Amino acid sequence: MKEIILQVALDLINDHRALSIAEDSVKGDKDCWLEAGTPLIKSEGMEIVRKLKEKFSDRTIVADMKVMDTGALEVEMAAKAGADIVCVLAASDNRTIDDALKSARKYGTKIMADLIGVKDKSIRAEEIEKLGVDFLCVHIGIDQQMIGKNPVDILKSIVKKTKIPVAVAGGINSETAVDAVKAGASIIIVGGAITKAKDVIMATKQIKKAITEEKSVMTTFFKKYDKSELKKAFSMVSTPNISDAMHKQGAMQNIRPIKLGFHMVGRAYTIRTIDGDWAKPIEAIDKADEGWIIVVDVNGGKTAIWGELATWSAKMKGLAGVVIDGAIRDLDDIIQMDFPIFYRYITPSAGEPKGLGEIGAEINCGGQNVRNGDWIIGDDSGVVVVPQEIAQEIANRALDVKEHENRIREEIKEGGSLGNVLKLKKWEKKIG
Repeated sequence: MKEIILQVALDLINDHRALSIAEDSVKGDKDCWLEAGTPLIKSEGMEIVRKLKEKFSDRTIVADMKVMDTGALEVEMAAKAGADIVCVLAASDNRTIDDALKSARKYGTKIMADLIGVKDKSIRAEEIEKLGVDFLCVHIGIDQQMIGKNPVDILKSIVKKTKIPVAVAGGINSETAVDAVKAGASIIIVGGAITKAKDVIMATKQIKKAITEEKSVMTTFFKKYDKSELKKAFSMVSTPNISDAMHKQGAMQNIRPIKLGFHMVGRAYTIRTIDGDWAKPIEAIDKADEGWIIVVDVNGGKTAIWGELATWSAKMKGLAGVVIDGAIRDLDDIIQMDFPIFYRYITPSAGEPKGLGEIGAEINCGGQNVRNGDWIIGDDSGVVVVPQEIAQEIANRALDVKEHENRIREEIKEGGSLGNVLKLKKWEKKIG
């Protein structure tokens, strides 16, 4: 039975965090390889490769340089800094790879060719093997992972056509590592499932166990969700997580919950009406599907279009909540009903059901455009809208945000501060 290597990808931007996580990773797996990830190398330069080799002299150190040009020079730099393996891009010109190989042989290091970005990976893998590289890497990048791509199917075809060891990277966790092993990988590259874990030692042990025993270890985090699981994924994250994932976009302005403690998730059922006209919002209760959220644009109106009886109707229908860019009333009664309502104004006065407006049209709510079927998430911080065509990506990116924060929180608890953990001063934007 061949030995399967666990390679820990340290894709961070600060050396102190990378070294600390590397130390715990080695405690979790005494045989693991340590990778200076591309972001880490771009941030800290060859010095981080030197530090890793000095601190972990008995470990195999991988420098993920993603060499695309000047192959000999960049391999020389990494090798002299202490790298045992240097990663080049398989998409590079053959001359670049050949020059990188000559430098590697000269300085006693090995070359791993990363197939990321290559369209016909099987053909290129065979070409790269003939050039003489030591390892191949089937790699699905983080941005592709967010939309559901995974490397296992590609891995199977590469393993069948090559004889050199093949590494695999791309969202591997304690559940999916087994699939990669069974598909023929010799090196399992794991990043976030270790580097974002609250307990790095335990996370490393679990993944190593999954690899050696070929048995999945279930995990809540560090996984990517498909389109059928979006409600579950959005239920695991906060509106601030989602706003961060959307580059600070999507948050409704001045829309607040009737009380704290709700976590509302569902698809938008849109209504446009006018001040005081509550006909279309009430009609929408009967038309909306169970689990959806009624979202109402009242065009700035301050006369109530929603109250206690409408809330009872929505609750009995099984709707997930209501968002009203306008006024509600009967607040004291609604609060007792434990049903998510987010609103702009409160007033005792209701209008009349005139029947004006539209159901299912694109509306503006809290300054955000909302279309029928978009995802709506509300909690104590407010409400965000996620366009339906990017919902899978944003759900996965929001989980990534949360997982990063979980790790940073643990480092603060261990005696750091937010400023020191993030090296905030170093990363402030330079002006002038």
